[in-house]
Amino acid sequence: MTTALLIIDVQQALCTGQYECFDIQRVIATINTLSARARAARIPVVLIQHEEKGDLLQNGSEGWQLATQLLTSTEDLRVGKTTGDSFYQTPLKALLQEREVDRLIICGLQTDYCVNATLRQAHDLGYDVVLAADAHSTVDNGNLTAEDIIAEHNQTLAHLTGPVGRIDVMPANEIKL
Repeated sequence: MTTALLIIDVQQALCTGQYECFDIQRVIATINTLSARARAARIPVVLIQHEEKGDLLQNGSEGWQLATQLLTSTEDLRVGKTTGDSFYQTPLKALLQEREVDRLIICGLQTDYCVNATLRQAHDLGYDVVLAADAHSTVDNGNLTAEDIIAEHNQTLAHLTGPVGRIDVMPANEIKL
């Protein structure tokens, strides 16, 4: 089994200020530990950045930049996207196919948008998926707290099944690389 780590949308606009995700410093630290383990195991790390017209996530803007606390490597792969699904009209699938990846570890922001959409699409495409339960986050949505949204997604996504791929949800430090 060949694995890749997807780090979704850990960008300045979602890590500071008005749209700062819940417990973001701990989440980034967890992602940094997981990505360091992945790089040490020679597992490709894919940094995914959302962009959209306007100030907040405009390509090249301060908010679009990766979070300053996120540790990266020059060997990391980069993919830009314009929708919640990291596969939609991006080179992600081709990058993974070139490397014969069949298992994805997913973490990042935001749980109920891009993490959810990418995980479900990866599953639909037949990848085995591991969601790092403690390495994704979001913001309160007016009905639920971010903590409740994260817990609900961890529980719900762990129960998705399909004819090909599987989904496991576990803390980052328990993920086998």
